[in-house]
Amino acid sequence: MGRQFALMLIAFAMTSVLAAQTSPLAKDGIVRAAYLASNPAQAVKDPVTGEARGVVVDLARELERTRGIKVTLIGLPNPQRVIDAVRNGEAEIGFVAYNPERAGPVEFSKPYLLVNQTFIVKDGSPIRSIADIDRPGRKLGATRADSIALYLKRTMKQGQVVELDDTSRDAVQRLLELGTVDAFGANRQRLTDMVKGASGFRLLNDDLYGVEQTIIVGGGRRDALDAANQFIDEVRRSGFLRSSVERSGVVGITVAPER
Repeated sequence: MGRQFALMLIAFAMTSVLAAQTSPLAKDGIVRAAYLASNPAQAVKDPVTGEARGVVVDLARELERTRGIKVTLIGLPNPQRVIDAVRNGEAEIGFVAYNPERAGPVEFSKPYLLVNQTFIVKDGSPIRSIADIDRPGRKLGATRADSIALYLKRTMKQGQVVELDDTSRDAVQRLLELGTVDAFGANRQRLTDMVKGASGFRLLNDDLYGVEQTIIVGGGRRDALDAANQFIDEVRRSGFLRSSVERSGVVGITVAPER
């Protein structure tokens, strides 16, 4: 029995080493994974340990476990930095939302997560729901080059998109109070945090759309893209992804439908 167990351990170790050496996602047995440190739908800092936790962290650890690959997470401030890191070879993969405007320098996997986007407005605003957003003269604020800003610029017919560089809570609330913007759009979790404990603002009850979160790899890396898609299929079908979403406690995120 002892000999059989020892042989099993050796076989497992050899399989892990081989996976690390041959996986198209790894470079020298390591995957550097870039993600959005500012996006709570991806990860947040644990208030007790100070370490990152969330869906992206869970996926990185599951990739390590199932592929025998060391995964190092790199938190970056915005989507373009994540894309640049993968394009420039600073990271092997990245976690970022798909937008048509971002296609080209990187390859996007199938979506694994949907992150619902909505708006906050001042109390007393005539905007009661998403149906009231795209109206003549409406000024809609969003973080510059963020998914919702790109979406609004692509789809709005009557309103005006105001792209903002400073989207801290104080800055956004000041812009709403001054009427510089009539509404500010972002993911539901971020806006839930923004209005918590604040007076004079409210969060819309419905959502504009769900941003598709994907794994990106370098442009032309079809082997790596196939490997990323296979991994997404596995964690979705096994229930791992759903459990991670539930465990995260993040408001407004759901597992993306299978394609």
